Formats: sequence, C-alpha cells, structure tokens
Amino acid sequence: ISNHDDLRPVAEQFNIRYEVFKITKATKREQEDKEIALMKSIGIDLVVLARYMQIITDDFCSTFKHAVINIHHSFLPAFIGAKPYHRAHARGVKLVGATAHYATETLDEGPIIEQDVDRISHRHSVDDLLAKGRVLEREVLVRAVKAHLEDRIIVYDNKCVVFGS
Repeated sequence: ISNHDDLRPVAEQFNIRYEVFKITKATKREQEDKEIALMKSIGIDLVVLARYMQIITDDFCSTFKHAVINIHHSFLPAFIGAKPYHRAHARGVKLVGATAHYATETLDEGPIIEQDVDRISHRHSVDDLLAKGRVLEREVLVRAVKAHLEDRIIVYDNKCVVFGS
C-alpha cells in the first residue's frame, strides 16, 4: 500500500500486490479507512511508513498498536516534524541521525526501536546532510523491521527494549 505510484514496477517485479491510495486533505479520513479495511482483510502484521509523509490518525495507530514503524529523518527527540535536516543545519549540529519508532497518536514521539548517527561539520551543506541521512534511514529502518519481525522487541512505558540479534 502506498500513496505514491512510482514504486509499482518494483512490486510487480516481485509479483507483489500494489495498491495506491491518493491522499489529500479532503480525502484523508476516507482513504485511511480504506487502507485500514484492506490491511485488516489481508491480516497484515506490520505497517512500515517509508516516504508516506502523512500524519496518521489516532484510529490508525490504535488499530495497529506497536505494529506501525515510522522512519524519521532525524535523531529523535530532536527536530520532530518536517524538514529536520534543514533545521539541524541551521542549528549547527555536529551529528545527523535517523530514528525508527513505533507510530503513536503523538507525532514522532512513539517508542524508539533503532537509531544511528553520523558526524558532520560546518562544511556540510543541507544536501550533504540529506545524503548522509538517506543512508542512515535505510540502515536504521532495516534493523528496526528485522527486530520487529524476529520478535526481539518489548514495549514498556513508551520505551522499546530490543534484544540482541
């Protein structure tokens, strides 16, 4: 399921069903209800929010509690929300990072599953941060999904305990 049609060829290459739900402010609730219904009907175990760039509703979070992994392009809890690399650059941070967490009703504040960082300096541009971040995001997301699928995560008090690989 995606809100972008551009990855359809990748799914088709592996004979994977691919559904697109275009989301606008006017259709958000209706489309999300359709997504939830479809996912329930096929018995999904995990939702990964990669490039989704939409704030999911409380209903979505509660329907799939601790089964929705979001990849955030910053080292949370810093720079919640949009354009974190731009804000990190403006603040002159020395580390840029990525965070995978379970999505909750509160934006970017769910239990953190996995994080990683890379050192940067004043010489790095926003584009450099974006490039470093993309690499970190992929690595962090893969480790988080792997830990989830291997049942190595316990969530307690908005924290994740992740047991060794």
